[in-house]
Amino acid sequence: MSKLSNFMFRTGALAAAAVAMAGPAFAEDAPAPVLNSGDTAWMLTSTALVLLMTIPGLALFYGGMVRKKNVLATLMHSFAITCLVTVIWVVVGFSLAFSKGESDYIGNFDQFMLAGIGVADLWAPLNIPTSVFMIFQMTFAIITPALITGAFAERMKFSALLWFTGLWSILVYSPVCFWVWGGGFLGGAGVLDFAGGTVVHINSGIAGLVAAIMIGKRKGYGVENLAPHNVTLTLIGGSLLWVGWFGFNAGSAGAANGAAGMAMVVTQIATAGAALAWMFVEWMTHRKPTVLGVVSGAVAGLVAITPAAGFVTPAGALAIGVIAGVVCFWGAAWLKPKFKYDDALDVFAVHGLGGITGAILTGVFAAEAIGGKVGVLEGNIEQLWLQIEGVAVTLIWSGVCTAILLFIIDKTIGLRVESDAESEGLDINQHGEMVH
Repeated sequence: MSKLSNFMFRTGALAAAAVAMAGPAFAEDAPAPVLNSGDTAWMLTSTALVLLMTIPGLALFYGGMVRKKNVLATLMHSFAITCLVTVIWVVVGFSLAFSKGESDYIGNFDQFMLAGIGVADLWAPLNIPTSVFMIFQMTFAIITPALITGAFAERMKFSALLWFTGLWSILVYSPVCFWVWGGGFLGGAGVLDFAGGTVVHINSGIAGLVAAIMIGKRKGYGVENLAPHNVTLTLIGGSLLWVGWFGFNAGSAGAANGAAGMAMVVTQIATAGAALAWMFVEWMTHRKPTVLGVVSGAVAGLVAITPAAGFVTPAGALAIGVIAGVVCFWGAAWLKPKFKYDDALDVFAVHGLGGITGAILTGVFAAEAIGGKVGVLEGNIEQLWLQIEGVAVTLIWSGVCTAILLFIIDKTIGLRVESDAESEGLDINQHGEMVH
């Protein structure tokens, strides 16, 4: 028995050693992540499309809606924000939004100055370079504060704008992005936001409303003619936004696949539905369908479908678009005059209300066959409450933080240009240039 025991012991030891030696070999045999060149090409294209949304899309969309004496200043807002947020995102924004540590509320500084991001690094679970994922997300971080500028157009100091944008990007955008997409508590709870309904549009919409109220009305508001100086520019800008939005929504699939294709389809459908809804409601109430109205309706549809783009059917998209067109028209034509706040370019009406509408309706129309998520129409009412939670948290955080930042800036360098400067126009007063 002793010889048998000795033999078994030696056999077991040899087997254990063999397994231990084979372990690394087995690990080495496991397939390593391989870059998907097709997905990478689509994400590079999507990144360029989303950047196109801000410059020149949003710049022209907003630039056409202000008076001639403020058009260059308005264009400058979008362009300067593109530059400023790019640097902030590289230094700290991306790390705070996407470096997952112990917290469910904010990222860490592991990727400060993009530390550790090399040529060969792939972003899991997507087989695309981390650098591509980073810059794709950068374009979202850029357009979000740029959207806010429409609310206080024609009256804010450029220096105050830069301070506000920089601080807001770090203290508001990056945390909300982390909560939803970076591994934070909202995404973890199951809140659905495919491409930025909460992160981008509700976030910027409520910030715009707070800013419009705190900065105050434009000089001559309700008395002078503050009509857009060039609706042609607005139509061109709105059209560029529509085209660029395919990168925004279909690009958020993270791959060149069926989800991206369906996101593109529902984006087109919802946009058209919202544009027609706004146009016909305006036609019935104001007796004429305007170019500004139909373009604004299209943007409202783009906003509303953004959180739902990866989760709803074409029929659901059409419903979301039509509802959003009506809701956003109501916000611009009734809500704003009723409460007499001067949201100059209807940021809250279009982005705030459009984002809220889209986020909530995502919980209604989400279809398991499209994105694997079930909404109210398929028997899951809990998803609706989750969507409302995401909306409420974003409204509170962004609204409160925006108010605090604006208060501090106003008490230090001041938010608003002097009355004479506003009458003269921001182009010449703030930038020493003018359109001839």
